[in-house]
Amino acid sequence: MESISFKDLTGKVCVITGGAGVIGQALIKGLASVGTKVAIVDINKEVAEKVAKEISEKYNATIIGIEGNVLDKSSLEKAKALVNEKLGEIDILINGAGGNHPTATTKVEQIEDKDLDNLGDTFYGLDINGFDKVFALNFKGTVLPSMVFTQDMLKHKKGVVLNISSMNSYKPLTKIPAYSAAKASINNFTQWLAVHLAKVGIRVNAIAPGFFITNQNRFLVLNKEGGYSARGNKIVSNTPMGKFGEPEDLQGTTLYLLSDISSFVTGIVIPIDGGYSAFGGV
Repeated sequence: MESISFKDLTGKVCVITGGAGVIGQALIKGLASVGTKVAIVDINKEVAEKVAKEISEKYNATIIGIEGNVLDKSSLEKAKALVNEKLGEIDILINGAGGNHPTATTKVEQIEDKDLDNLGDTFYGLDINGFDKVFALNFKGTVLPSMVFTQDMLKHKKGVVLNISSMNSYKPLTKIPAYSAAKASINNFTQWLAVHLAKVGIRVNAIAPGFFITNQNRFLVLNKEGGYSARGNKIVSNTPMGKFGEPEDLQGTTLYLLSDISSFVTGIVIPIDGGYSAFGGV
C-alpha cells in the first residue's frame, strides 16, 4: 500500500491573496515545505516581493510576489496573466485577504445604563463606511479572486479553493459585528461554491482559525506593555488549551484540505481553535 503524504502538492501552482500577513506567511511556509509553487497576490507589491524572497530563500522554493487588488477584477486578471507567465496554470487558490477595521469596532462590549447618554462608543456610534470596508475586504475580496483564479481549474476539471473563515463566524464576538458577520458569509459562500463547482472537479473548503495574534487584532488583545489586555485574558481563559494559537498550527489542516488526501471533502469549514468551539464557559 502506498504511504500517505503531501507529495501530490509538489510542483502545483498556488495563488494566495493576503499572503503577506501573519497567517498567510505561515501557510506559504507550509506550502513551500512540500514543494508547491506560490504566487503571493497583494495590493502592496513591494511587501509581497519581500515576503516571497525571504521564504523562497529559506525553503529553496519557487515563490513570487505580484501586485493585485482583491476588490478590482481587472487587477486580478492582470495578476493571473503574470502567474501563468511565470509559474504556469493555477491549481490552488487560497483566499487569505481579510481583516477587521477599527471604525467597525465598538469600544464597549455591551450597552449599560451608563452608556445611554453617550452612545458613541456603542453600536450606534459605528461608521457605516467601516462596515462597508470590512464586508468588501472579507466577502467581495473572496468572491472576486474565486472568479478569476479558478479559470485554469475549470479547464483541467481539477483544483482546490481554500477560504479563510474564523470562529467569529459561529459565535460572534463582542465589539466586532462587521467582521463576525462577514466571516459568517464566507462559510455560506464556501458551501455554495462547493456545490456549484462539485461536478467540474473543483473542491471548495475553509478553515476557521480560533485566536491568533495578528496585525489586525493586536490592538484588541494586547496592552501597550505587550501583555494580554483584559480581552486577551478573556480569550485565553475561554480556550481550553489556555493559549493563543501559533500561525504554524494552521499548516497541517491546510495541507490536508489542499491535497488529494481529502479528495472526497468539499463544502466544509474546519475549526482550528484549541477547543474554543467546544467550551461552554464553565
